[in-house]
Amino acid sequence: MATPRLPAAEFDAEEQLDAHHLPEFPRDPSGMVQMLTPEGELSGSDFRGYAAAEEELPALYRDMYLIRRFDQESTALQRQGELALWVPMRGQEAAQIGSARAMLAQDYAFPTYREHGVAVARGVAPADLLKLFRGVTNGGWNPKDSNFHLYTLVLAAQCLHAVGYAMGMQRDQLAEQSLPKAATMAYFGDGASSEGDVHEAMVFAASFNAPAVFFCQNNHWAISVPTEVQSRVPLAHRAHGYGFPGIRVDGNDVLAVQAVTRWALDRARNGGGPVLIEAFTYRMSAHTTADDPTKYRLAAEEEQWVSRDPLTRVEHRLRATGTGDDFFRQLEEESVQLAADLRAAVLSMEAPGLEHRFATAYAEAHPLIQEELQAWRDYEAGFDVEGGAR
Repeated sequence: MATPRLPAAEFDAEEQLDAHHLPEFPRDPSGMVQMLTPEGELSGSDFRGYAAAEEELPALYRDMYLIRRFDQESTALQRQGELALWVPMRGQEAAQIGSARAMLAQDYAFPTYREHGVAVARGVAPADLLKLFRGVTNGGWNPKDSNFHLYTLVLAAQCLHAVGYAMGMQRDQLAEQSLPKAATMAYFGDGASSEGDVHEAMVFAASFNAPAVFFCQNNHWAISVPTEVQSRVPLAHRAHGYGFPGIRVDGNDVLAVQAVTRWALDRARNGGGPVLIEAFTYRMSAHTTADDPTKYRLAAEEEQWVSRDPLTRVEHRLRATGTGDDFFRQLEEESVQLAADLRAAVLSMEAPGLEHRFATAYAEAHPLIQEELQAWRDYEAGFDVEGGAR
């Protein structure tokens, strides 16, 4: 029987986006959705109905604070030779925590290699994230436990995976109406937006009305290439060519990111089709620990973003609304313990023996692999004799 073809969603910026009376396409004068200014003051937005309540702000701040400490400790571990590589995320905490906290349990996230905040928010243990960078495993966690996929090191490949998975969800929903409505999240950076995989993923998502949300963290630098070299228009505008909404949000505003992502996921789950979110943020550290950003960007540029720090603006708001020093002191103590536990866990990690590689080449035993395993064992046995190698 032929697979039923699902209708593509029509998008008209002059009309509301679906039957649920969701907010219209944003027309902010700046072209960017913002709810919390760098000074910690609340501002209006069409997406206010999707924002977290004020009492949720301490928990969001805690998430961002602890993931920054995790990032700092991981960088130190790499510099001390305990990790082969590390991919810092300082400056992008609001984009990651805000979007992650917008997802429901049944939604599925497809990351790149920098979504540490999303991973921890989805339930991945911090130490498990470092197993890959320690070189003791090809993964580190079971995606089925958290609906957070393994890191994708091939640039933009996860966008295709996210759309394919979303189309599978779509068909499962048609076959079994009792399944909870769900959507996928595809994370990628401004550099990856120039890859063909992103284009192909968006074509398929639009054509099949897939419940997929594309979340681009525009941190301004694709390693050493600035965004303006890659795109003459805001990245969010690219969505219009595929026939679905594109929204630019202040990626350093955790409230705005969460609200916009909640809206986009709700739209996708309810048949509205894909959405592209461009989180306008900044990578305040190196692309990886193998990179030296001083070779291609000026310190003055970095200084301009210090006042827009995603943690600072939330701290301003918390202190202005009565959060006392005890909260921040206890959080600092918690972060110190997190760093100590992380270091102890990493130093205890040991790589499995080479036999493990043979055991994980296929899900089940394979004759050729078993033959190669025996050949390796025979070779190793040649050195295992009293008095040394023969």
